[in-house]
Amino acid sequence: MSTGMIWFLTIVVMVLSMIVQSVLKNRFAKYSEVPVSLTGAEVAKIMLQAHGIHDVQIMSVDGSLTDHYNPQTKTVNLSKDVYYGRSVAAAAVAAHECGHVVQHATGYVPLKMRTALVPVVSFASNIISWVLLGGLLFYQIFPSLLWIAIALFAITTLFSFMTLPVEINASARAVKWLEGAGVVNYETKPMAVDALKWAAYTYVIAALGSLATLLYYLSLVTRRN
Repeated sequence: MSTGMIWFLTIVVMVLSMIVQSVLKNRFAKYSEVPVSLTGAEVAKIMLQAHGIHDVQIMSVDGSLTDHYNPQTKTVNLSKDVYYGRSVAAAAVAAHECGHVVQHATGYVPLKMRTALVPVVSFASNIISWVLLGGLLFYQIFPSLLWIAIALFAITTLFSFMTLPVEINASARAVKWLEGAGVVNYETKPMAVDALKWAAYTYVIAALGSLATLLYYLSLVTRRN
């Protein structure tokens, strides 16, 4: 792929990222106005209990869209708007994060594979900038260093793509449980699906952006050769 095409792809990804973030923000604002009977914290508690999970703590954290499940500490961390909110948006996010808890408890294979990569990705992310800089500066002396940098970044790109099925599956589990538990109905279920769909798009854009960057690094090696 030519450098021009790579730059074009990068620009497209940047534009799509801005669009997705804007739509996601608007969707969550819209669905935060649609009431449900339970708070996000209550949704999380009941969903975990329904799956026989009693050793995970539900916590409130600062920030917006900072919701996540930490398998190391066994905590479902919900932003205040989600933790205390009684809306379709809050219920969808809380159930999604609990979907990750259920994945962890049931040994969901894509999650296990992704989790196994976390230490490697963390290590790669910490040193890749330095290895890449060294590869560019000392290419004539040690050309393999640039390939090492590309290999490290390829691991982070793989991690981004492995995240997609994990997130999509967590959303599917969330919607199925919300409907089965009567938290959402025929009218509000499409709203929950829509909110989680746009949240998933952020991971798709991140994966595409990582791929575009990887292709750019590969083009550097091609041009130097």
